[in-house]
Amino acid sequence: MSISSSATLALPRFHLRRNSFFAHGHAQPKLKLKLKRDGEGIGMGRATTSSGKAPPLRCSSPSYVTDTPKGEGEGEGEGFDLRRYWNSVRKEMEAELEKSVPLRYPEKIHVSMRYSVLAEKAKRGPPMMCIAACEAVGGSKQQALPTACALEMVHTASLIHDDLPCMDDDPIRRGQPSNHTVFGVDMAVLAGDALFPLGFEYIVSSTSDVPPDRIVKVIAQIAKTVGSQGMVAGQYMDLGSTGNNKFDPSLVEFIHERKFGIMAECSAVTGGIIGGATDEEVERLRNYGRSVGVLYQIADDILEEEALLEGNGVIRKNKTSYPRAYGLEKAREIAETLRSNAKMELSGFDRGKSAPLYSFVDYAIDRSFDV
Repeated sequence: MSISSSATLALPRFHLRRNSFFAHGHAQPKLKLKLKRDGEGIGMGRATTSSGKAPPLRCSSPSYVTDTPKGEGEGEGEGFDLRRYWNSVRKEMEAELEKSVPLRYPEKIHVSMRYSVLAEKAKRGPPMMCIAACEAVGGSKQQALPTACALEMVHTASLIHDDLPCMDDDPIRRGQPSNHTVFGVDMAVLAGDALFPLGFEYIVSSTSDVPPDRIVKVIAQIAKTVGSQGMVAGQYMDLGSTGNNKFDPSLVEFIHERKFGIMAECSAVTGGIIGGATDEEVERLRNYGRSVGVLYQIADDILEEEALLEGNGVIRKNKTSYPRAYGLEKAREIAETLRSNAKMELSGFDRGKSAPLYSFVDYAIDRSFDV
């Protein structure tokens, strides 16, 4: 299956800019992503060079943004502690999610929904980015929490459906048996179906101190993200790709943008809208989020390929990935380009308030701590 020129032009595209660190004649140490089992299949270790040392190319250390100037809000002084921020926000998120998906009648469907949403090893990436983007433009965590919860519901629903036997057929998710493995395919379909509208309902019923027009924009953005031009398009193209076409670069880019990049894009954009971002700031957050979302998945793909080369991985012949489309070295180069581009999009924001967003970029590759 291939994407025709007319189909490609009819859809918004994400173009990788090639003005990366590599383009200026600097020798980049080979990234070697160490394999680590984290209970969710193949997890991510910290990126190192072939010599075992962390690569020097980064604007922040693994857990800190050390170049944040003093006196610019949160993150000032010696550096921003991403681990502490993540754990603090996550604690509030867990409490909010517990409240947002209550146990109701009929009980079994809500037990199924809660099983996946409240999974102990869920990383909470989308809600974390939403809250950080809101704070970066001057909004508050409390303003963003309902939307952050909705994003986690939508993200979880998509994972429940992706894991189904007729889709990606994954028996494990977030360190535990996938939803359909425990509750059956029929219940898993219903749980995912129920989580999508519950997210919208929670935004409307629980958001406070945010103008109604912003809430409408947020709902529209999420709806577009999960629809036939967003995540559904990515999953459809992934399912429909066959043979050598599965590794066609344009197809791989399209699938990664829609299956992975678009959720991070939505998280950053909705957080910015809630916080009162200008149109220009929203577009910067859009590009930033898309870059980070694709970057995170490319890092996972590189890890799997390197594990295979070392004899530690599981061969998934039909997986669409950047390393299989471009080769490992080019995939590493694209990852570094995305890292650079994501940081460039943040250049117009207050460095103190946007410190979490800067740290997310490096964490997408470095994975310096477990979440």
